[in-house]
Amino acid sequence: MTQVWTVVVPVKRLDAAKSRLRGALPGQPHAALALALAVDTVEAVRACPVVAEVLVVTDDPVVTAAIGARVVPDRPAAGLNPAFRYGASAAGPGWVAGLTADLPALRPVELAAALSAAQSGPPTRRYVPDDPGTGTVLLAAPPGVPLDPRFGGSSAAAHAASGALPLLGDWPSLRRDVDTAADLAAAAQLGLGARTASLCGAATPAGSRPV
Repeated sequence: MTQVWTVVVPVKRLDAAKSRLRGALPGQPHAALALALAVDTVEAVRACPVVAEVLVVTDDPVVTAAIGARVVPDRPAAGLNPAFRYGASAAGPGWVAGLTADLPALRPVELAAALSAAQSGPPTRRYVPDDPGTGTVLLAAPPGVPLDPRFGGSSAAAHAASGALPLLGDWPSLRRDVDTAADLAAAAQLGLGARTASLCGAATPAGSRPV
């Protein structure tokens, strides 16, 4: 596989990230869980064989120190879609994808399959809906086509209305974003990344997540 993709991953300041997950892990700081989700997501992207670079957009110094990828500074309170646009512009020409930072069970092989599928057919934007089918976890654009992100409430419909085409492969770990305690439990059934598993007290040794 050829490494052609730049994947943009915005990460909010940890004190504001994943508010619906507050209290999901009693006794654990909320910021630690938000950071674990982001770190495991980025680690999986870095291991993806078709990804050339991961570009994290954040203004949180703790994320910057921990994330293990190129970081571009976010503009405070700019919002998720501006962060995706800013990251895509910083990525330069080429194949660019935007990915949410809450995919702790992500398997690199599933991400590679989705990105490869995005390269087939007409040169247009493609999106992968989340497991319920209403949100979006991945938005991909070919060279010369703006990413034009529409993340947020009912983003799958918003991306479809904007002309993006859906990608509906069998990629459960890619489609399993984590917004609630129930989502976290579902992700654990797929196999969490090392940092989130350690925080959750899961019996998942480091490096044991399938690829």
